[in-house]
Amino acid sequence: MSDTSASTARCNVKPLAALTPMAHVADVVDSISWYTKLGFVAEHTLRLEGKPMQWAHLRNGGAVLMLVRSGRPVNPGAQDVLFYLYADGVAAYRESLIAQGLQPSELTYPPYAKHGEFRLDDPDGYCLLVGDTEQR
Repeated sequence: MSDTSASTARCNVKPLAALTPMAHVADVVDSISWYTKLGFVAEHTLRLEGKPMQWAHLRNGGAVLMLVRSGRPVNPGAQDVLFYLYADGVAAYRESLIAQGLQPSELTYPPYAKHGEFRLDDPDGYCLLVGDTEQR
């Protein structure tokens, strides 16, 4: 199918409603606990009888993340995706994480982040970059 005909075919299809990343983690319960410190709430979970928790759906405002128990060891050095989170008041949000015992990086000020951004790695090695909702 050519680009033109593919574009024409999509004209009658509704756009996607949302995109929710799903991250493989070593321990879903531990990850829920960690993400709770960032303000996420577990809205749904799945635990099969006699097995560790398998899956969770988390939300913090407009941010949504699914966690799924990995069937193999998690390799923190191989996490090729990062999550960019937007916080209203990035500096205050960073301070609230420090108060809970987390260790975010110092604020940096790249050209696209008017009020700065910081980095935080989750227990499985996923990189979270957090910037302000107000962009340059």
